[in-house]
Amino acid sequence: MSELSLSGKKVPGLLRSLMVLTFVALLLFFIIAAPAFATVTNIRSVLLNNVAPLAIVALAMTLVTRIGAIDLSVGTAIDVACLVLVTLVLHQVALPLALLGALTAALLVGVFNAFLVTQLGVEPFLATLGTLFIGQSVQQLSSNGGQPVYLLSQTLPAGFTAIGHGTLLGVPLPLWLLLGVALVLYQLLHRSASGRALRMMGEQLSVAHHSGVAVKRLTALAFIFSALVAGIVGLILAANVKAWVPLSGNAYLLNAIGASFIGATFTPSRRPNVPGTLLGVVLLSFIANGLLLVGWNFYWQQVATGALIFVVLAVGALRARRPV
Repeated sequence: MSELSLSGKKVPGLLRSLMVLTFVALLLFFIIAAPAFATVTNIRSVLLNNVAPLAIVALAMTLVTRIGAIDLSVGTAIDVACLVLVTLVLHQVALPLALLGALTAALLVGVFNAFLVTQLGVEPFLATLGTLFIGQSVQQLSSNGGQPVYLLSQTLPAGFTAIGHGTLLGVPLPLWLLLGVALVLYQLLHRSASGRALRMMGEQLSVAHHSGVAVKRLTALAFIFSALVAGIVGLILAANVKAWVPLSGNAYLLNAIGASFIGATFTPSRRPNVPGTLLGVVLLSFIANGLLLVGWNFYWQQVATGALIFVVLAVGALRARRPV
């Protein structure tokens, strides 16, 4: 039976093509309805301010979803890294040490999650949800209900603002950070024995156990690495805003989850993967930007994003069906 048979039953190629055509049509609509959409200035702004930070968080999420889990605390890792960096800079700690301290703080969020999941046996959803709630409460308590901590220009060390606005070979530094994270995760997930083990854990956990895969160790490393990668976005936020704004990291959570699953739906394996996640981030970012430019307010943008995710997941479910 043909894969594209309409009688039957299995039409993944056709569905994927229809989705691609739909997104292309949306982009053409934005280009026509909002002439500023296709300008170099707008594209650069979206890549730098939307795609780069969201993609880093989404890649962190992809690492965890690859093993069949989820990490609801990536926003907490972002906020913790941002808070520690801003605090250390305020106390005039040398920038390299401040960056190291911020990333270490984010890493500790992952260590806490790993302990809950691998040592106490808490389900990843509940473990990271608990970390999310704890992180939110600690931030509110330590900031008098959510008051930001601002950096004064005279306290900024040399190179601080370059984290968010500097360039290397003409390319903004956040895009280099994204490229580095993507290459490392691609090598890990798609080109290494550990990646094959992680994929096995996500698809057939019992088989992974019986095959001698170090399930607990790899699960712990996935959560620790996820938090560490998310912490990079905390550094970018601190450099861009020159402040720590409580709970700002949680703004990336839902879109990161959506991008990861959109990417999985678009690829033949239907599993979380690095290229697919990057594609999902680009689609979400440019569609949100296009809706903004044509005059939709923020709340309708969220409705459109939710509808998009529902459609993509529905298509994924149809593609997963087998002939009867």
